[in-house]
Amino acid sequence: MSRSPRGPREIPYHHGNLKEALIEAAFALLDEEGAGGVTIRAVARRAGVTHAAPANHFADRRALLTALAARIFEDLAREIARRLARAGGGLEARLSVFADAVLRFGLASPNRYRLIWRWDALDGQDAALQQSMDAIYNRLIAELSAHGSDALDPHSRAIALWSMVHGYVSMRIEGNLVPGRDKVTGEPREKAIVTALLQGIA
Repeated sequence: MSRSPRGPREIPYHHGNLKEALIEAAFALLDEEGAGGVTIRAVARRAGVTHAAPANHFADRRALLTALAARIFEDLAREIARRLARAGGGLEARLSVFADAVLRFGLASPNRYRLIWRWDALDGQDAALQQSMDAIYNRLIAELSAHGSDALDPHSRAIALWSMVHGYVSMRIEGNLVPGRDKVTGEPREKAIVTALLQGIA
């Protein structure tokens, strides 16, 4: 990129939708550097606007990170809904959709996955964040409620599934576990542990 003889200067904003440009820039930084690299100043620089421009849409870094987390949950909810529409009617198959979607997302996008559980950096009272999270959890509860169990209520079963998946993803992306396969079925480990759990809660 050429520069004027006066040296580096800020690039005039020309995207047309400042908020979306900032979100796009923030996601790029998140994927490259993790949440620590997502600052208001860095996002403004990436988007080609002055460091004061983001204040029109995000009061501070916490608000920006919260908006990213809400978008991530929204994307995950859409993916789950898309896959459920093609899934079979059995509970085990439908619960596998939730587990597999989260596993695939977490392993493919570790920095995005880490962010959505960073409650020290997010506004847990934000309405958009709560709504996007609830969309996934409430759908899971609805699936479990449609297939009642005399042993446990839907919330206990949902938490069991989420806890196992979250624990596995977290250990994988932090390097505590390495990819493997079940020696009996030959399935990838992440699929085999879901099968093992669902045999108990489905």
